[in-house]
Amino acid sequence: MSNPFVRIVEPLDPKQPLKKFFNLSKLEDVRYAHLPFSIRVLLEAAIRNCDEFLVKKGDVENILNWKVVQHQNVEVPFKPARVILQDFTGVPAVVDFAAMRDAVKKLGGDPEKINPICPADLVIDHSIQVDFNRRSDSLQKNQDLEFERNKERFEFLKWGSQAFKNMRIIPPGSGIIHQVNLEYLARVVMDQDGYYYPDSVVGTDSHTTMIDGLGVLGWGVGGIEAEAVMLGQPISMVLPEVVGYKLLGNPHPLVTSTDIVLTITKHLRQVGVVGKFVEFFGPGVAQLSIADRATIANMCPEYGATAAYFPVDDISIGYLIQTGRDKEKVMCTKRYLEAVGMLRDFKNSSQDPDFTQVVELDLHTVVPCCSGPKRPQDKVAVSDMKKDFETCLGAKQGFKGFQIAPDRHTSIVKFNFEGCDFELAHGSVVIAAITSCTNTSNPSVMLGAGLLAKKAVEAGLTVKPYIKTSLSPGSGVVTYYLRESGVMSYLSQLGFDVVGYGCMTCIGNSGPLPESVVEAITQGDLVAVGVLSGNRNFEGRVHPNTRANYLASPPLVIAYAIAGTIRIDFEKEPLGINASGRKIFLKDIWPTRNDIQAVERQFVIPGMFKEVYQKIETVNQSWNALNAPSDKLYTWNPKSTYIKSPPFFDGLTLALQTPKTIEDAYVLLSFGDSVTTDHISPAGNIARNSPAARYLTSRGLTPREFNSYGSRRGNDAVMARGTFANIRLVNKFIDKQGPQTVHFPSGETLDVFDAAERYKQAGHPLIVLAGKEYGAGSSRDWAAKGPFLLGVKAVLAESYERIHRSNLVGMGVIPLQYLPGQDAGTLGLTGRERYTIIIPEQLKPQMNVQIKLDTGKTFHAIMRFDTDVELTYFHNGGILNYMIRKMAS
Repeated sequence: MSNPFVRIVEPLDPKQPLKKFFNLSKLEDVRYAHLPFSIRVLLEAAIRNCDEFLVKKGDVENILNWKVVQHQNVEVPFKPARVILQDFTGVPAVVDFAAMRDAVKKLGGDPEKINPICPADLVIDHSIQVDFNRRSDSLQKNQDLEFERNKERFEFLKWGSQAFKNMRIIPPGSGIIHQVNLEYLARVVMDQDGYYYPDSVVGTDSHTTMIDGLGVLGWGVGGIEAEAVMLGQPISMVLPEVVGYKLLGNPHPLVTSTDIVLTITKHLRQVGVVGKFVEFFGPGVAQLSIADRATIANMCPEYGATAAYFPVDDISIGYLIQTGRDKEKVMCTKRYLEAVGMLRDFKNSSQDPDFTQVVELDLHTVVPCCSGPKRPQDKVAVSDMKKDFETCLGAKQGFKGFQIAPDRHTSIVKFNFEGCDFELAHGSVVIAAITSCTNTSNPSVMLGAGLLAKKAVEAGLTVKPYIKTSLSPGSGVVTYYLRESGVMSYLSQLGFDVVGYGCMTCIGNSGPLPESVVEAITQGDLVAVGVLSGNRNFEGRVHPNTRANYLASPPLVIAYAIAGTIRIDFEKEPLGINASGRKIFLKDIWPTRNDIQAVERQFVIPGMFKEVYQKIETVNQSWNALNAPSDKLYTWNPKSTYIKSPPFFDGLTLALQTPKTIEDAYVLLSFGDSVTTDHISPAGNIARNSPAARYLTSRGLTPREFNSYGSRRGNDAVMARGTFANIRLVNKFIDKQGPQTVHFPSGETLDVFDAAERYKQAGHPLIVLAGKEYGAGSSRDWAAKGPFLLGVKAVLAESYERIHRSNLVGMGVIPLQYLPGQDAGTLGLTGRERYTIIIPEQLKPQMNVQIKLDTGKTFHAIMRFDTDVELTYFHNGGILNYMIRKMAS
């Protein structure tokens, strides 16, 4: 059909021919003016693709009637304009594409049909580790070691960039995916194929939501779902509720954007926004820079929403110019948004849309804070940090407890480091990292850290040499303005040299701690601390030897590094005493918001962004020198321990297999609440006593060659063995933390992989029991692929985080949810029963299914296939099987 909503208008750029765009504000329907701006972008995307992608008659009408139908599970097909990937998720995506080409060829189809239709950018940012720090050549040494470890992966990605059209690779050393997207890749308005339309994006990293701060609607999806989008499949989603988050007032001069986002994270976790959009409005938004907004949008996964949207306003337009975008194109962007009624004035309340629910925050009430020690939503005011940590020491083991006996709270362990004697105690800081896309994208907090470092050095303060300090900016622009503003040398003097451009400590690539420090921590069974300016601090993520990890602003990271302990009250106790015997307090060196903004106005200029990004794809000589095969089909190397053809498509036929009832399944693991994707599929170092280590050793590798789980996501044999391998895993079948479970037929306690192998060899299906927020955290598809390979057929949980549930669907693993008011406790489930899950022939979205136990007990659960499209994927055994059959036929 012809698209009734496309209008021809005067060219927005006089030099360009006439353009078409979707002037929804001209629709004779006043309802459009009251829609949240994020829903308007969904509507634009749906109409743009309506000839091909509207799967149900009336979908446009449904979206226009959003206020009426938002609670009715109405499906919306969303086809984003772009896809972004990082290498930890990008490598398995390219591996899947290569294997899909093989599968399509076997089924008689054209393998080159497996090719991205939707443009995709892959930024290599997850591989570099903090192996070297506190030296001027740390950056070069870390980058050299990154290439040494990952050459095979990088050659494979370079093959992918040549074998597939529409896929661009941003080489290592360029920055963090989300900051590169914010500063360079994002268009805000697309101008292609004769159309203007809003930019939108999905990414294989949960913090893709950072781009929402610039007014680009985006969110994270699993790699499996992203692959389908790249192949032209729209995302079928339930029309979301939109929570309006009203910001009022001005932030206190001493408050940072990090303090604001940690406050919002705790607030929205309490409100409950999983599966919903959050859209920010109110006069307080106008007080926030784009970097501030991006910081808030970035941590959207930590408060559980799908998207955290800031509509485009004049500050957004100014940011595009500041970051070196073409000025004429920016002006066209502004005129287009004005023409379709999508340029926002946050001070004009008459533009405020209708929302499902409205919550408020007065920015002036925000105080300096951190979050921890184990979850990002557990905010603690800086003034309460000492008391809170000491309470956590003795509290019962849990999110806010370490269960340390009272007589050991003051334990001290002496040790020697580089010829000097030091002491460690509970609360001693051993890692201090300015890292992650969340904060290093924001000049205000980065320059704030630099100014604080300058004042600290001038006051005679230092950081103890055994503390592992590091600075890993999100892009080269950060280094540029830190150097030009004159603060880089002071950061270096405190140990915060640039160690690399990538995620590093935030994703667990912290590198080793000094042996004497590890020995002291182990000897005293100490709760050592990591302080980082990241977005996640889940157990076992940052480093195996830091049991407490706190998220903090970059200036606070430096402050705690100087103090050397988290057990300090900054208001009453000095940071340190200088050589003159003078006590130096934090208030003496803390820069004000006005001080920071003055430096930012002077030194963060468009020329920096242009200079850095005009050479981003060619500046890395090591990448340029890589040789990669040019064949369209990948030649798998059977000796490779990094890249392996996955078994997902073995035996795949064009004919569908009818889903069968799961009979007499054993429970592999039984969990409580907040089991994260880090618990399910860790990204960090491979422990020497793990099944993955035993496999790599059998292939002739030494421990120094193991690398990380994240780097080996192109090899299913490693990743299956790494599933549920987190050393902080808490399984109810075991009385201590660790990656083990009980193999019930024998009664033996085994590593999880070994137990699963025993069950698989005996032909027994498996399920997992869990509590609330199952699958929180990163969008890693291996948290679904791994359990699938272990033989897990279903998960039964109280609730799911959005991305992980989608990943389970994508792999054909059934996400089951207890009925409201029920859980394992109310149903009397021990996990030692055997479970039969009745799968009816006729399936409907979110239908109840019957579960029978071998004890004779029967109950019902919700099958969380939320849309008809998800049921189609399930009948095909997963998204990728569906796409192969589609391409082959």
